Amino acid sequence: MKEMQSIIDAYREIQRTDTPSALATVVNVTGSAYRRPGARMLITGDGRTVGSVSGGCLERDVMNQARRVLQWNESRVVTYNSMSDDDVAWEFNLGCNGIIDVLIEPLSPTVEPGYLAFIADCLRHRQAVIVAVVFSVEGDMKARVGSRLLLAEQQPVHHDIGDVHLTAAIADDARRVLAGGTSRVKRYALAAGRAEAFIEVIQPPVPLVIFGAGHDAMPLVRLAKELGWHVTLIDPRPGFATRTRFPLADHVIVCRPDEVFERVKIDGRTVAVVMTHNFLHDSELLNMLVPSPVRYIGILGAKQRTRKLLDLVQETIRSQSDPALGRVYGPIGLDIGAETPEEIALAAMAEIKAVLAGRVGGMLRGRQAPLHEPCEGVDVGAGSGKITGEVYCGHEH
Repeated sequence: MKEMQSIIDAYREIQRTDTPSALATVVNVTGSAYRRPGARMLITGDGRTVGSVSGGCLERDVMNQARRVLQWNESRVVTYNSMSDDDVAWEFNLGCNGIIDVLIEPLSPTVEPGYLAFIADCLRHRQAVIVAVVFSVEGDMKARVGSRLLLAEQQPVHHDIGDVHLTAAIADDARRVLAGGTSRVKRYALAAGRAEAFIEVIQPPVPLVIFGAGHDAMPLVRLAKELGWHVTLIDPRPGFATRTRFPLADHVIVCRPDEVFERVKIDGRTVAVVMTHNFLHDSELLNMLVPSPVRYIGILGAKQRTRKLLDLVQETIRSQSDPALGRVYGPIGLDIGAETPEEIALAAMAEIKAVLAGRVGGMLRGRQAPLHEPCEGVDVGAGSGKITGEVYCGHEH
């Protein structure tokens, strides 16, 4: 998410300076790769870049390809194959054993592409957005490489695909992706020809609400902003919840626990961390948060203290079932031996990210499944980065 926002911000600056630029997007991966579909890199005509499409092995060639794209003003897809025995893998130092398709397209320096403006507007309003891009066309089809379809919550479809049947098929799949939260690579076989499209769901920044403006909340805010999350800090003490102490937070709010729902939007995407160091405040907050749709609730404190808090919550909210309390994580964080405020913040952020991605937070060397696939038996939720491939034939799924 931070990468997308950085690219949007950089392109706005490029518009002001009237600088030619190109956008490279990973649209398909077969096998292993450092970055997955949706990874982007903005390249300017003078050689500056924002974002990345790999771990560093492809960027130089992508920049060279971008110069050709800008020269001819035509989008193209470049395929990097590290599975073959030829010199490609050696030339680019590819060690991922995969095939990577990268769409490179020119961006007008005078008119912002509709899809970047569309994405920026949706993210500003905390809406998920679907960007479906055609990256392969065969036969007599009106669609071209780089044609897009855009879809967001409670908004009409926008597209420049040109082919009626392909547009209808991609729109149907885009609605499914928006509902399911999982990006997909889709292949379409129609009467006029064949096409492939990457249908990407772009989620708005993770809304993190931190209750407690103590010294230990500072590194948590910093780490969350480093990931591009939207951070709201809440504390009833006006001397603690200040812009001076938390300059990176998106919102700093002074209010009591019973005023929280009047001041902050709490929904199914929200993650919350309770770290007030006040037992009564923590208890009151948990009694409000557990019945809410909040995705994750982390509690800072010792295990015995957390058990007492949860016992009080269960007594107060007797109608709550085990699944509701299953969203509570306390003591907060992965077991990494954290002791300092910075280490505790790292452990907490790692746990939240694991929960949103449907992971258990173990060490990767012990993982049997592919790195980018969700764990079996774990509720993946809307934060999954899973990419799947399917074929569409005719007008039936």
